[in-house]
Amino acid sequence: MQVYADIPVLSAAPSQIDLKHCEHRLYGAWDGAEACSAANWAARAKAEIEEAHDAGKTPILVGGTGMYLKVLIEGIAPIPEIEPEVREQVRSMETADAYAALQIEDPLRADNLEPGDSQRIARALEVKRSTGVTLADWQQAKSGGISEEVTLHPIVLMPERQWVYDRCDARFEQMLENGAIEEVEALLERDLSPDLPVMRAIGVPEITQLIAGEITREEAISAGGQSTRQYAKRQFTWLRNQCPPEWPRVVPEEISSILPK
Repeated sequence: MQVYADIPVLSAAPSQIDLKHCEHRLYGAWDGAEACSAANWAARAKAEIEEAHDAGKTPILVGGTGMYLKVLIEGIAPIPEIEPEVREQVRSMETADAYAALQIEDPLRADNLEPGDSQRIARALEVKRSTGVTLADWQQAKSGGISEEVTLHPIVLMPERQWVYDRCDARFEQMLENGAIEEVEALLERDLSPDLPVMRAIGVPEITQLIAGEITREEAISAGGQSTRQYAKRQFTWLRNQCPPEWPRVVPEEISSILPK
């Protein structure tokens, strides 16, 4: 969400102090009216990395939207555009029906998904029906990653979980005090589609309800904190399961001991 220029407070974009300390790129680089995908970001990030290398600089890639970094490093499957009628049909199915269909049409993928994972079930089913090829087979043809072109020195930060959750609870209230409400008011004035990613950023739905008088400030803080903790929990799961096993997992206090000399 930090790619969107519209929500610097809600996305905790780099502060002026951060920007003075070191250069940051691709923060606030997209207008909220444009959806930024992992592929979009990876293409821009590759260009920024090349420019940094040409200037004799060392780029530091910072998470944690894991999927974006995964696409940048490993590449992306060249899946064609899904036929609109197929997408409409699949997305209109009940999750249970879509999962049952996937068990028949792509049983290997179905076995790797939870029956209630509606988004991934629909994606796998629409890919198979539209292209005739399973998602797993498409993913074997990934291209465009930088893993073979650069030397990576990965560090997976795994801070103490309760410490993170405590910060999540404090974070949302601080954002309300620092201009988050005004950010959402400005977004609502633009009358953007509710399906755009920026409109689903943590805090935007909660503050929208607050502005509309549907919930109190205290309820908004509670809901926003809960959404933030849930996102942090998903990040912990991703970092634990999706990062290569050889990448070192460390608590922040141990970083200096593993940095390359």
